[in-house]
Amino acid sequence: MPNLTSGSLATKFAANDDFRLISAHKTLTCGRPAASTKTMIPTNDQTHQTEETESTNMSRRSLLSGVGMTGLAWLGSSVLGSASSLTPRVSVVTSRSNASTVAGSQASGNLSMPDLPQEWLERHGKYATEYFRYLTALKLKRVDPAQVLESHAKEKGGVWNSIPHKSSWRSMAYTLRVAERVAQEMNVSEVEIISAYRSPDYNARCRGARTHSWHQQNIAVDVKFPMRASKVTAMARQLRDEGLFRGGVGGYWNFTHIDARGQNINW
Repeated sequence: MPNLTSGSLATKFAANDDFRLISAHKTLTCGRPAASTKTMIPTNDQTHQTEETESTNMSRRSLLSGVGMTGLAWLGSSVLGSASSLTPRVSVVTSRSNASTVAGSQASGNLSMPDLPQEWLERHGKYATEYFRYLTALKLKRVDPAQVLESHAKEKGGVWNSIPHKSSWRSMAYTLRVAERVAQEMNVSEVEIISAYRSPDYNARCRGARTHSWHQQNIAVDVKFPMRASKVTAMARQLRDEGLFRGGVGGYWNFTHIDARGQNINW
Protein backbone atom coordinates (compact mmCIF):
# COMPACT_ATOMS: atom_id res chain seq x y z
CA MET A 1 0.00 0.00 0.00
CA PRO A 2 1.45 3.42 -0.95
CA ASN A 3 2.56 5.79 1.78
CA LEU A 4 1.35 9.38 1.97
CA THR A 5 4.11 11.74 0.77
CA SER A 6 4.47 15.50 0.66
CA GLY A 7 3.59 15.35 -3.02
CA SER A 8 0.27 13.62 -2.48
CA LEU A 9 -2.95 15.39 -3.31
CA ALA A 10 -4.10 15.53 0.31
CA THR A 11 -0.94 17.38 1.41
CA LYS A 12 -1.09 19.78 -1.53
CA PHE A 13 -4.66 20.80 -0.86
CA ALA A 14 -4.20 20.88 2.92
CA ALA A 15 -1.34 23.42 2.70
CA ASN A 16 -3.87 26.21 2.94
CA ASP A 17 -6.54 26.47 5.64
CA ASP A 18 -8.95 27.95 3.11
CA PHE A 19 -8.21 25.46 0.34
CA ARG A 20 -10.64 24.54 -2.41
CA LEU A 21 -11.68 21.13 -3.64
CA ILE A 22 -11.35 20.97 -7.41
CA SER A 23 -14.14 19.35 -9.43
CA ALA A 24 -13.36 17.60 -12.69
CA HIS A 25 -16.62 18.90 -14.13
CA LYS A 26 -17.27 22.59 -14.35
CA THR A 27 -20.97 21.96 -13.86
CA LEU A 28 -20.46 20.36 -10.44
CA THR A 29 -21.71 22.85 -7.85
CA CYS A 30 -21.92 23.04 -4.10
CA GLY A 31 -25.31 21.99 -2.78
CA ARG A 32 -28.49 21.72 -4.74
CA PRO A 33 -29.42 24.76 -6.82
CA ALA A 34 -32.54 26.61 -5.78
CA ALA A 35 -35.50 26.41 -8.12
CA SER A 36 -35.37 30.15 -8.79
CA THR A 37 -31.95 29.88 -10.44
CA LYS A 38 -33.03 27.55 -13.26
CA THR A 39 -32.56 28.99 -16.75
CA MET A 40 -35.78 29.43 -18.76
CA ILE A 41 -35.15 28.51 -22.42
CA PRO A 42 -37.70 29.72 -25.05
CA THR A 43 -39.32 27.08 -27.25
CA ASN A 44 -38.69 26.77 -30.99
CA ASP A 45 -42.16 28.21 -31.74
CA GLN A 46 -41.45 31.30 -29.68
CA THR A 47 -38.11 31.78 -31.42
CA HIS A 48 -39.73 31.41 -34.87
CA GLN A 49 -42.42 33.98 -34.05
CA THR A 50 -39.84 36.47 -32.83
CA GLU A 51 -37.80 36.15 -36.02
CA GLU A 52 -40.90 36.84 -38.14
CA THR A 53 -42.14 39.88 -36.23
CA GLU A 54 -38.88 41.66 -35.38
CA SER A 55 -36.70 43.26 -38.04
CA THR A 56 -32.99 42.52 -38.18
CA ASN A 57 -32.14 46.19 -37.57
CA MET A 58 -34.22 46.52 -34.41
CA SER A 59 -32.43 48.43 -31.65
CA ARG A 60 -31.42 46.72 -28.39
CA ARG A 61 -33.99 48.74 -26.50
CA SER A 62 -36.82 47.72 -28.81
CA LEU A 63 -35.82 44.09 -28.63
CA LEU A 64 -35.89 44.07 -24.84
CA SER A 65 -39.29 45.76 -24.86
CA GLY A 66 -40.59 43.18 -27.36
CA VAL A 67 -39.61 40.12 -25.42
CA GLY A 68 -40.83 41.64 -22.14
CA MET A 69 -40.00 40.64 -18.60
CA THR A 70 -39.80 36.93 -19.49
CA GLY A 71 -37.03 37.67 -21.95
CA LEU A 72 -35.19 39.74 -19.36
CA ALA A 73 -35.38 36.94 -16.82
CA TRP A 74 -34.06 34.47 -19.39
CA LEU A 75 -31.23 36.79 -20.37
CA GLY A 76 -30.19 37.37 -16.75
CA SER A 77 -30.22 33.72 -15.81
CA SER A 78 -28.27 32.82 -18.97
CA VAL A 79 -25.54 35.33 -18.16
CA LEU A 80 -25.25 34.02 -14.60
CA GLY A 81 -25.12 30.47 -15.88
CA SER A 82 -22.30 31.33 -18.28
CA ALA A 83 -20.33 33.08 -15.58
CA SER A 84 -20.59 30.15 -13.19
CA SER A 85 -19.29 27.73 -15.82
CA LEU A 86 -16.03 29.67 -15.94
CA THR A 87 -15.15 28.83 -12.33
CA PRO A 88 -14.33 25.11 -11.95
CA ARG A 89 -13.23 25.55 -8.31
CA VAL A 90 -15.81 24.68 -5.72
CA SER A 91 -15.59 25.00 -1.96
CA VAL A 92 -17.35 22.71 0.44
CA VAL A 93 -19.82 25.10 1.99
CA THR A 94 -23.47 24.91 2.92
CA SER A 95 -26.00 26.71 0.74
CA ARG A 96 -28.55 28.90 2.47
CA SER A 97 -31.44 26.83 1.17
CA ASN A 98 -30.47 23.73 3.16
CA ALA A 99 -28.23 25.11 5.91
CA SER A 100 -28.33 23.22 9.18
CA THR A 101 -26.19 24.31 12.10
CA VAL A 102 -24.61 21.51 14.11
CA ALA A 103 -25.78 21.73 17.71
CA GLY A 104 -23.39 22.22 20.56
CA SER A 105 -19.94 23.66 20.07
CA GLN A 106 -20.73 25.55 16.86
CA ALA A 107 -24.14 26.97 17.75
CA SER A 108 -22.93 30.20 19.32
CA GLY A 109 -19.31 30.27 18.24
CA ASN A 110 -18.15 29.62 21.82
CA LEU A 111 -15.57 26.92 22.44
CA SER A 112 -17.29 24.25 24.52
CA MET A 113 -15.30 21.06 24.99
CA PRO A 114 -17.28 17.81 25.10
CA ASP A 115 -17.26 15.59 28.18
CA LEU A 116 -14.22 13.34 27.90
CA PRO A 117 -12.73 10.63 30.16
CA GLN A 118 -10.64 12.18 32.92
CA GLU A 119 -7.78 9.72 32.47
CA TRP A 120 -7.55 10.59 28.79
CA LEU A 121 -7.65 14.33 29.53
CA GLU A 122 -4.79 13.97 31.99
CA ARG A 123 -2.72 12.48 29.20
CA HIS A 124 -3.79 14.61 26.24
CA GLY A 125 -5.82 17.52 27.60
CA LYS A 126 -3.41 20.26 26.49
CA TYR A 127 -3.29 19.15 22.86
CA ALA A 128 -6.96 18.18 22.85
CA THR A 129 -8.03 21.76 23.56
CA GLU A 130 -5.80 23.12 20.82
CA TYR A 131 -6.96 20.51 18.31
CA PHE A 132 -10.61 21.12 19.17
CA ARG A 133 -10.09 24.84 18.61
CA TYR A 134 -8.56 24.09 15.21
CA LEU A 135 -11.44 21.82 14.18
CA THR A 136 -14.01 24.39 15.29
CA ALA A 137 -12.28 27.07 13.21
CA LEU A 138 -13.00 25.02 10.08
CA LYS A 139 -16.66 26.09 10.47
CA LEU A 140 -18.07 22.89 9.06
CA LYS A 141 -21.87 22.71 9.10
CA ARG A 142 -22.46 18.97 9.08
CA VAL A 143 -19.41 17.65 10.92
CA ASP A 144 -19.35 18.30 14.67
CA PRO A 145 -15.82 18.96 16.04
CA ALA A 146 -16.93 17.44 19.36
CA GLN A 147 -17.59 14.10 17.67
CA VAL A 148 -14.22 14.18 15.97
CA LEU A 149 -12.50 14.80 19.29
CA GLU A 150 -14.54 12.13 21.07
CA SER A 151 -13.38 9.55 18.52
CA HIS A 152 -9.84 10.08 19.88
CA ALA A 153 -10.76 9.67 23.55
CA LYS A 154 -11.22 5.91 23.40
CA GLU A 155 -9.48 2.96 25.02
CA LYS A 156 -8.98 -0.60 23.81
CA GLY A 157 -7.06 -3.32 25.59
CA GLY A 158 -5.70 -0.89 28.14
CA VAL A 159 -4.34 1.47 25.45
CA TRP A 160 -5.74 4.96 25.00
CA ASN A 161 -5.93 6.61 21.60
CA SER A 162 -4.26 10.02 21.32
CA ILE A 163 -4.29 13.34 19.48
CA PRO A 164 -2.48 13.32 16.10
CA HIS A 165 0.72 15.27 15.60
CA LYS A 166 0.05 18.90 14.77
CA SER A 167 1.76 18.58 11.39
CA SER A 168 -1.07 16.31 10.19
CA TRP A 169 -4.03 18.39 11.35
CA ARG A 170 -4.57 19.99 7.96
CA SER A 171 -4.74 16.56 6.33
CA MET A 172 -7.74 15.70 8.48
CA ALA A 173 -9.33 19.04 7.60
CA TYR A 174 -9.25 18.00 3.95
CA THR A 175 -10.89 14.63 4.63
CA LEU A 176 -13.57 16.16 6.85
CA ARG A 177 -14.48 18.59 4.07
CA VAL A 178 -14.91 15.65 1.73
CA ALA A 179 -17.23 13.96 4.25
CA GLU A 180 -19.16 17.21 4.59
CA ARG A 181 -19.58 17.44 0.82
CA VAL A 182 -20.94 13.91 0.67
CA ALA A 183 -23.47 14.80 3.38
CA GLN A 184 -24.38 17.98 1.53
CA GLU A 185 -25.10 16.10 -1.69
CA MET A 186 -27.28 13.62 0.21
CA ASN A 187 -29.09 16.36 2.14
CA VAL A 188 -27.95 15.00 5.50
CA SER A 189 -27.77 17.55 8.31
CA GLU A 190 -25.13 15.85 10.45
CA VAL A 191 -22.41 13.25 9.98
CA GLU A 192 -21.63 10.73 12.71
CA ILE A 193 -17.87 10.29 13.07
CA ILE A 194 -17.11 6.74 14.19
CA SER A 195 -13.34 6.83 13.84
CA ALA A 196 -10.74 9.38 12.73
CA TYR A 197 -7.09 9.35 13.83
CA ARG A 198 -5.69 6.21 15.46
CA SER A 199 -2.31 6.01 17.10
CA PRO A 200 -0.26 2.95 16.03
CA ASP A 201 -0.62 1.27 19.44
CA TYR A 202 -4.35 1.91 19.56
CA ASN A 203 -4.82 0.83 15.94
CA ALA A 204 -3.11 -2.48 16.68
CA ARG A 205 -5.84 -3.24 19.21
CA CYS A 206 -8.75 -2.37 16.92
CA ARG A 207 -10.42 -5.48 15.61
CA GLY A 208 -10.11 -5.76 11.84
CA ALA A 209 -7.83 -2.72 11.52
CA ARG A 210 -5.04 -2.99 8.97
CA THR A 211 -1.44 -2.73 10.10
CA HIS A 212 -0.78 0.21 7.77
CA SER A 213 -4.20 1.80 8.19
CA TRP A 214 -4.50 5.32 6.81
CA HIS A 215 -6.16 6.32 10.05
CA GLN A 216 -2.64 6.41 11.49
CA GLN A 217 -1.75 9.17 8.99
CA ASN A 218 -4.76 11.26 10.09
CA ILE A 219 -6.25 11.32 6.60
CA ALA A 220 -9.08 8.80 7.07
CA VAL A 221 -12.51 8.85 8.70
CA ASP A 222 -15.22 6.27 9.20
CA VAL A 223 -18.61 7.95 8.90
CA LYS A 224 -22.21 6.93 9.43
CA PHE A 225 -25.28 8.61 7.95
CA PRO A 226 -28.95 8.07 8.88
CA MET A 227 -29.45 5.86 5.81
CA ARG A 228 -28.07 2.69 4.29
CA ALA A 229 -24.28 2.75 4.25
CA SER A 230 -24.24 1.44 0.69
CA LYS A 231 -25.85 4.67 -0.52
CA VAL A 232 -23.24 6.78 1.26
CA THR A 233 -20.46 4.67 -0.21
CA ALA A 234 -21.88 5.05 -3.71
CA MET A 235 -22.13 8.83 -3.38
CA ALA A 236 -18.58 9.14 -2.04
CA ARG A 237 -17.26 7.12 -4.98
CA GLN A 238 -19.29 9.16 -7.45
CA LEU A 239 -17.95 12.48 -6.16
CA ARG A 240 -14.43 11.11 -6.09
CA ASP A 241 -14.70 9.85 -9.67
CA GLU A 242 -15.96 13.28 -10.72
CA GLY A 243 -12.74 14.77 -9.36
CA LEU A 244 -13.65 16.01 -5.88
CA PHE A 245 -10.73 14.17 -4.29
CA ARG A 246 -8.40 11.22 -4.74
CA GLY A 247 -8.42 8.46 -2.19
CA GLY A 248 -9.97 5.30 -0.87
CA VAL A 249 -13.65 4.60 -0.28
CA GLY A 250 -14.50 1.45 1.65
CA GLY A 251 -18.02 0.14 2.05
CA TYR A 252 -19.10 -1.67 5.21
CA TRP A 253 -22.54 -2.80 6.31
CA ASN A 254 -23.02 0.06 8.79
CA PHE A 255 -20.48 2.76 7.89
CA THR A 256 -18.30 4.16 5.10
CA HIS A 257 -14.54 4.69 5.14
CA ILE A 258 -13.18 7.76 3.33
CA ASP A 259 -9.51 8.70 3.03
CA ALA A 260 -7.41 11.08 0.94
CA ARG A 261 -4.36 8.95 0.24
CA GLY A 262 -3.94 10.41 -3.26
CA GLN A 263 -4.78 7.16 -5.08
CA ASN A 264 -8.28 5.95 -5.92
CA ILE A 265 -9.15 2.55 -4.50
CA ASN A 266 -12.38 0.76 -3.54
CA TRP A 267 -13.18 -2.13 -1.23
